[in-house]
Amino acid sequence: MVGGTWDLQAGQWTDDTSMALCLASSLITQKGFNPYDEMIRYKWWYKHGYLSSIGQCFDIDNATRTSLEEFYHRQIQLKKDFNYQTESEIDQLPLDFIKQVQFDLNCSSPSISGNGALMRLAPVPLFFYRKPSLAVELSGQSARLTHGDDIAFDACRYYGALIVAVIHGESKENLLSDQFYDSHQIWFGSKPLHNEIVRITKGSFKRSRDYKDGIRDKGHIAWALEAALWAFESADTFEKGALNVVNLSDDTDTTAAIYGQLAGAYY
Repeated sequence: MVGGTWDLQAGQWTDDTSMALCLASSLITQKGFNPYDEMIRYKWWYKHGYLSSIGQCFDIDNATRTSLEEFYHRQIQLKKDFNYQTESEIDQLPLDFIKQVQFDLNCSSPSISGNGALMRLAPVPLFFYRKPSLAVELSGQSARLTHGDDIAFDACRYYGALIVAVIHGESKENLLSDQFYDSHQIWFGSKPLHNEIVRITKGSFKRSRDYKDGIRDKGHIAWALEAALWAFESADTFEKGALNVVNLSDDTDTTAAIYGQLAGAYY
């Protein structure tokens, strides 16, 4: 695909993939989940175009931008408090130190529930799939860095669980079953899912007439999750599902990126 809002060439990706690459690179280089390093890499993308397909940040959503600006301001205060000389020094601080000084890494207000947390998720469940409960919990934690609403936390936990289940060889029928959440309750521990996400687990996405039947993504994470699952359920190949989800219009790159995480793992 070429052109679009940003007049991109074939193969050039948008913010969704850039943030997923930042997350993946952090997991690999840190050999685990390091939220401070993840935020640093997101900041590098925002400030310097790190892992952008065109060498600069573009198409960043307002919630992510606001969270990264807040993170940057907190870093500057940390730099002053401990007399560091350069930004590079604070970027390289170990997570143990960040925890010791109680640096708050959740840089979003508690009401932010945009789809930006879900679009980048896949590296977390893929990295931790051998430990499903941990994969699900960290999927949620990855959202809180930039999107503070419980709906965002739980949308990512649920989608992370679906991706883990795919890697463990579960059938598409099981993934889309109204009983998936109940039958995998042990993965979610003592924290029940938000009611809005439970509604989706019970099959709210199973509609026959796509946009005309209310399937859409205008930025809210629950709508994006529902649209991605509708596309996954609506087709029997990756390509057909991708075409279906893009044809919903609205926030096409993000909804397609969310769909592609689960469908890519499955197909």
